[in-house]
Amino acid sequence: MKSIKKVALIVVILAALIAGASSIVVTQENEYSLIRQFGKIDHVVAEAGISFKIPFIQSVDKLPKQVLLYDLPSSDVITSDKKTMICDSYILWKITDPLKFAQTLNASIANVEGRLDVIVYNSTKNVISSTTQDDVISGRDGELSAAILANIGSSLDQYGITLLSFETKKLDLPGANKAAVYERMISERDNIAATYTAEGSSEAQIIRNTTDKEVTVLLSEADKEAAILVSEGEAEYMRILSEAYNDESKQEFYSFVRSLDALKNSMKGGNKTVILSPDSPIAQIFYGSR
Repeated sequence: MKSIKKVALIVVILAALIAGASSIVVTQENEYSLIRQFGKIDHVVAEAGISFKIPFIQSVDKLPKQVLLYDLPSSDVITSDKKTMICDSYILWKITDPLKFAQTLNASIANVEGRLDVIVYNSTKNVISSTTQDDVISGRDGELSAAILANIGSSLDQYGITLLSFETKKLDLPGANKAAVYERMISERDNIAATYTAEGSSEAQIIRNTTDKEVTVLLSEADKEAAILVSEGEAEYMRILSEAYNDESKQEFYSFVRSLDALKNSMKGGNKTVILSPDSPIAQIFYGSR
């Protein structure tokens, strides 16, 4: 009887230990603990630490709390100008409402990845289908990702998850037409450059013509002003001469000086002898001055 009691006591102690151990729930920093009772979720433990559940009646499931990466499969998308491109991308996401996540996706990561495949692909297809191929290629520095995230919006809230980032690893052309498309893009860029060059040359020529016209007008006005000043100067000179030789004595002196100038100008070469007849106007001036 004593041995039976000991065995029974040991069994009770073991059962108590097992029950006590099965009632402890340890939640790590990077996880949620879903406490289920008869298969249904009773409550969620979101804070790290130790909590308790009813042994044998309640069970626990774990869900990741950290940011998760999902590498999307490569897919073909068509731009608004009917060009096919290959999009290879990945997303960063996390569970923000574990209860809603468990209720809608049965707490399955595989289920949510399948749903993300559909939602992100449809959004990528919608955005790229409304964008030309050139804009898609030039928008790989962030505009395309922002547009895809905006298109998804809050549609993932119903599953208790949040999409943090969408990034493209490769957004390229199919190998069959890559060279032709790049050649076309280079040709278009060359045409745009030629147009800018022609417009710049035309503007430069207009500026040069305008400047030349302005210079011609300024020179013409300057010549006009100079001619006016010369004319006014000559008129003033004649006026001064007229006033200087207004009386008869000054007129005779002026005639005498002018005769000397005329005689001087007529004496050229090595021979400095001048022969004048008595009735020469110059001789008459000299005779009159004696």
